Formats: sequence, structure tokens, C-alpha cells
Amino acid sequence: MRGLLVVVAGPSGAGKGTIVRRVLERDPRLHFSVSMTTRPPRAGEVDGRDYHFVDRAEFLRVRDAGGFLEWFEVYGDLKGTPRAAVERELASGHDVLLEVDVQGAMAIKRQFPDALLIFVKPPSREEQRRRFLERHRGDPDFDPAAFERRLAAADEEEHLAEQFDAVVVNDDLDRAVREVAAIITGRRSQRSS
Repeated sequence: MRGLLVVVAGPSGAGKGTIVRRVLERDPRLHFSVSMTTRPPRAGEVDGRDYHFVDRAEFLRVRDAGGFLEWFEVYGDLKGTPRAAVERELASGHDVLLEVDVQGAMAIKRQFPDALLIFVKPPSREEQRRRFLERHRGDPDFDPAAFERRLAAADEEEHLAEQFDAVVVNDDLDRAVREVAAIITGRRSQRSS
């Protein structure tokens, strides 16, 4: 049987990255797809684990060869999901977990109508602001104007949540992780029956 494609998306500061890491720790059947980006690594990020960090020319070469499931320019940086690794894992019967932005999730759903899309929503705009600022505390490249654009985009992104299979409000991290894991387990059960 072909693997299950799980896509977790949501606005910046919703906590989707933390939820994804915790779900992967709990579920060894999930394979994480590492995205490619042209942005520089943040403190503590590792090439090949967090992202494949490449320059713009390399990203465009892969894009022009049809090498992405989805790609977008997000706040001046290019980000995309490499196609070959995802297709290989799914064809081998492995379940694949993607963490992408909302635009990327919608693009993937068009190509994989049976993909499971989970929208992670912050409990409030104030909490989203706090989380985002905490994550970028001390970042010399922090751009307040880009930050405000991300918050403004969150309202538009949250309107797309109704097109997802499930919405999880991340007001309690442990509960949100359990909820995402249960949604994945539920979809697996549906597929095997």
C-alpha cells in the first residue's frame, strides 16, 4: 500500500515546528521530508536536518527541472518541498510528514487529493506575536516590517483552515501533539479498513 502523506501547516508562530518534532519522536512510522530554502540557517539549525540550505541559483535549477512538489517565495526567501524523496518514500509504503506554509499545503492538496492536511492555529494573535518574538530574540537579521507582514498574512491563512481536514489549536502543546498524533492514527485506520 502506498504511504500516507501528512501535511502540517499554519501561520508563523503557531508552533507547528515544535508539534511536528514531538509527533516524529512519538511515531517512528513517519518519515520527515526536509524542505529546501534559500534563507540562511538560524542559530542551531543543521543543513539536511532542518532544511537543505542552498543558494538561489541552485534552488531555481531544481525548480526548473520540476524537482518540487510545491515551492513559493515567502518573505523574500524561496522554499520548496523536494519531490523525489517524498515520492520514493510514499511508493515504498512509508508515511511522510511535511511541514509547509499554508500556500504550500494547498498546492500539495491539488496534486495529492488524499493527503491529510492538518492546520495548526495559535490560540490568539497576541500569543502568536509572543512566540514569534521569542523565537527571534537576539536574531541580528530580525526584520520588524517582515514580522508585521507575517502577522497580517496570518488572518488570510486562517481563512483557508476550512479547506484542511483538521484544525488543531495549539493552546496546550502536549494536548496539541496528542491531537495531531490521533488524527494521523485515525486516517491510517480508515485507509486499512
